[in-house]
Amino acid sequence: MITEAPGEAPPGMVWIPGGTFSMGDDGEFALPPEQPVHRVQVDGFYMDATTVTNARFAAFVAATGYVTVAERAPVLEEILRQLPPGTPPPAGELLVPGSLVFTPAPGAMDLRDVSQWWRWVPGADWRHPGGPGTNLDGKGDFPVVHVAWADAVAFAEWTGGRLPTEAEWEYAARGGRERAAHAWGAAPHDAAHPQANIYQGTFPSHPAEPVAVASYPANAFGLYDMAGNVWQWTLDWYRPDTYAVEAARGVVRNPTGPPAGLDPRSGAEAMRVIRGGSFLCSDSYCRGYRVSARGTGAPDTGASHIGFRTVMTTEQWRLRRIAAP
Repeated sequence: MITEAPGEAPPGMVWIPGGTFSMGDDGEFALPPEQPVHRVQVDGFYMDATTVTNARFAAFVAATGYVTVAERAPVLEEILRQLPPGTPPPAGELLVPGSLVFTPAPGAMDLRDVSQWWRWVPGADWRHPGGPGTNLDGKGDFPVVHVAWADAVAFAEWTGGRLPTEAEWEYAARGGRERAAHAWGAAPHDAAHPQANIYQGTFPSHPAEPVAVASYPANAFGLYDMAGNVWQWTLDWYRPDTYAVEAARGVVRNPTGPPAGLDPRSGAEAMRVIRGGSFLCSDSYCRGYRVSARGTGAPDTGASHIGFRTVMTTEQWRLRRIAAP
């Protein structure tokens, strides 16, 4: 198992030493998919100190000409394949490039109905996070959003790295603390002196958005925003029974998740795991900023609260240096 830092880290990354930890949670706010707590071993790896910013993503697009999923018109046949048989096709005016944008919805409501505060906005993408008429002026150091899972993978491959596994992400977020509830430690969130960018006030009554990366202190490994600001894509497919399967194997080394996704809540569509919570999480609605919290995201869809960070193994870093001019 690789634990010692093998020299200088890649630019913008920090070394996460390998180790064994208890993955999951059985505390007051733990949900069934976070259980049972089980032992996991991960090798050391490098991880972005912050989530990928607009400036970094813009450099990738400039170098490669990459077009994100949100900038492409949806293909009707692909949409229908993901829907239950007999579902009517979406209206033609919806088959345009766009993405999901958080829209405040004041007043009492059923918080189980996310459609009340999420709106499909034609023209919303990473360059226009709020839709047409919005831009990235002054936001180069903000986390890039409206990136689908495939977009994040494409960026990671361009850098010579990859997305973190769910186990790597949680191990890194804990910062070496075995039973920490949050990236900053065991203390609850302090609204008077916030440790992360999460939703303040009654959700979803007022506007909210990401802030610049590293606006809050780093965790013990030197990682910023492992709680709040934006959810982060991981490599893993989501299944609610993943931990039960892995716990039966004893100590699991470098798990990569199930071979296929299954989320009973999403109907026909398989989901990828997202981690870390976002600026929309709060104690009154979503405690996704806890280190063990498991979120889900449709891999072909971005949103205004989902971003990502990358990791790199020692071998990937060696190969990148060899390939560098």
